[in-house]
Amino acid sequence: MSRLFVAIGDSFTEGVGDWDSRYPNGVRGWADRVAKQLSKQDPSWRYANLAIRSKRLHQIIDEQLQPALDLRPTVVSVYAGGNDILELRTGITPLMESYEEMVARIAAAGARPLLFTGFDVRLHPVLEPMRRRNWIYNEHVRRIADAYGALLVDYWCFDEYHDPRFWDVDRLHMSPAGHRNMAAHVLRELGVDHALRSKPLRPRPSLTLAELLRKETAWWGEWVLPMFGRRLRHVTLGDHLEPRWPEPIHPADGLKRLAAERRAQPAANG
Repeated sequence: MSRLFVAIGDSFTEGVGDWDSRYPNGVRGWADRVAKQLSKQDPSWRYANLAIRSKRLHQIIDEQLQPALDLRPTVVSVYAGGNDILELRTGITPLMESYEEMVARIAAAGARPLLFTGFDVRLHPVLEPMRRRNWIYNEHVRRIADAYGALLVDYWCFDEYHDPRFWDVDRLHMSPAGHRNMAAHVLRELGVDHALRSKPLRPRPSLTLAELLRKETAWWGEWVLPMFGRRLRHVTLGDHLEPRWPEPIHPADGLKRLAAERRAQPAANG
């Protein structure tokens, strides 16, 4: 009997930062990489990815959880709540109560939950309250993982992510190197041998103080302020996106080929 890996969540799981126009929604991501390696171990593995960028926990529960469980998965990966933590008006206690109910439903359905802590991102002092909220979130995730026998990828502990080359230019999403490295951590937690190898990282640029200040100013203008602006307007980057792999596929058939076939379908039907 074939096994099924289903990924739900937000931009972390959709693959934002690992940009590749050959894949659905223009991204690849760690989950696609994990699915490919699972298929190399056993070609009968199937894979679905329902994650969409910017989704909050209640949206992931309302829109993704039951469709995921209806697929009768073997493993369900969940990274959810990160976007809620950024909203200081959202209470951590009710948030984590909902998170635990979600994990309980996954376990009760007979699937193995695969959970993640959040990374201890070094933030500007203005954003320090969000960092403290992340610590509290992580403690809850560890407790819930233990209570429900979930696999836990303790992202908070991965020191290599202090290297900026593991991050995209927005500093909030992993770069291709970061996604590749995360896939290796997930496969290790799943107990799966894999062929993923770290590629040489690009050299670190040597910047003057003036260049660093310009870069910091540009980051605030291009990424941080627009993000909070979207929150005030109640719009997100995922509002018009569909899940990347809504129906189970066999990664052994080739993810790029499957994506190309899917892009060709509307033209063929038109």
